[in-house]
Amino acid sequence: MYPATCNPQDHPSVGRRALLQVGGIGLIGVGLGDLLRLEAEADDAVRHRAATARSVIFIFQSGGPSQHETWDPKPKAPETIRGEYGVTQTRIAGELFCEYLPRLAARSDRFSIVRTMHHVAGREFRNEHNSCQYMLHTGTTSLPPGDTNATIPNSRRGRIAWPSIGSLVAYGAPTDPAVGFPAMVELPRIDKMKYPGRRSGLLGPQYDRLAVDLAPTCHSKDPAGSCPNCFSHDDPNLDPERAPGPGPKAWWDNSSCRDPAFHLPGFGQAKGISLPQLRNRQQLLGQLDSLRRGLDESDHDGNVAAWDAYRRQAMQFMLASLPGRKNPFDLSQEPDSVRDKYGREEWGQGFLVARRLVQAGVRMVQVNLRGWDTHQNAFRDLKGKLLPSIDHCLSGLLDDLAEQGLLDETLVVMCGEMGRTPGISPISPNGKSASGEPFTPGRHHWGDVFPCFFAGGGIQPGRIIGRTDAHAGVPESKGYTPEDLAATIFNCLGIGPDREFHDAGGRPYRLYRGTPIEALL
Repeated sequence: MYPATCNPQDHPSVGRRALLQVGGIGLIGVGLGDLLRLEAEADDAVRHRAATARSVIFIFQSGGPSQHETWDPKPKAPETIRGEYGVTQTRIAGELFCEYLPRLAARSDRFSIVRTMHHVAGREFRNEHNSCQYMLHTGTTSLPPGDTNATIPNSRRGRIAWPSIGSLVAYGAPTDPAVGFPAMVELPRIDKMKYPGRRSGLLGPQYDRLAVDLAPTCHSKDPAGSCPNCFSHDDPNLDPERAPGPGPKAWWDNSSCRDPAFHLPGFGQAKGISLPQLRNRQQLLGQLDSLRRGLDESDHDGNVAAWDAYRRQAMQFMLASLPGRKNPFDLSQEPDSVRDKYGREEWGQGFLVARRLVQAGVRMVQVNLRGWDTHQNAFRDLKGKLLPSIDHCLSGLLDDLAEQGLLDETLVVMCGEMGRTPGISPISPNGKSASGEPFTPGRHHWGDVFPCFFAGGGIQPGRIIGRTDAHAGVPESKGYTPEDLAATIFNCLGIGPDREFHDAGGRPYRLYRGTPIEALL
């Protein structure tokens, strides 16, 4: 019997060899057709494609972007559904995107969109940030037994937490030791936003992400050290001096980030590490392993934080001690034309760092983009910052990956944890911001359907997969879950459904649970 907190589907089933070794004893009364079917099913359990991707760039749109204002507009729907924006024609016959995505529409033959991602958890889970973020980041369809939307962001004794997709990638497709970098890097770290599901769970802290803040040198007042004009653009009330409108104090104005001096943190010096104590990388790795083994589950969060800080020091050491090795975080090594291609802001320059990291051999890079939780002021915010920024920097990433010869081996995935309601939310007549600005309408949480972007890494481009109803409220064709998203990523990396990992007690688990989205492959 499995423990009460285990899901039998997570554990490996009988494979083809074991099935055939059973012999005739257990197959009395089973016909030839049944045998052939069983054999085929057993073969399917181990069948997978060769790797088509070497690395993954996962772009997380925190808050959940609207399907209507991105990849699935409904121009014929009532005004209360379709919203304020028009549409733009793509290079795919009959398919339209939002009017504020013109660059991506012109490149639509280079990527594919799945319009029918959805959550299948209960209503109390599939429309809430914490729950949906956990399910998306872990590639699962439910929370651990005993958890709620409120409890899942916090550590809890006895929880059997599924590892994040990034941690499973680090386990299933580790970096070559010669690379000198962790398998999974997340930027920015944004510890203030918990984003549940990003930890290593059952795998143990050795497979946790290395988290790095992106802190440019513009006039930051954000305690996390991130650009207030970019990172915190979703909340103009953080700085009362910033006005909601064009100009030098506009909350979506990125002029300070366009300064040529704009840069991201330097990881080029071995600060905080004694070089005599760490004479070589092998010794460093040995110390990291020793620290990992000493982690105490009773103080898991604190020890993981220490582990993360130590690894960041280790990266600094490695970058400083490898002659001739390019520092992926040193954007001064890129010509101005490349930096301009991505856009001179945190999002764009973060995308450029992601390209440099996968170019250096990192298996998975997650880039977090805040600001998509557009309950109010949605149409101002989307056209003022969110959509033009993603149109610019994602187009730049696709172009640069192609020019660098990296697109075919780099899988790019972008989505949020949910979508937005089909109906536009009304705003109370008295609804105002802290500065007295009247709120304008937006859309609320909606986990019944949301889109996902795929490019490169073996993905078939120029496809629009899935069809929603007339209001973009529910799938009208096959829906896909976070499990299927995870399975697609692992499939592209050549990690088959037969792969297992073991927890601290030695119990085996399937590496992933879903089915790859065949229409993409």
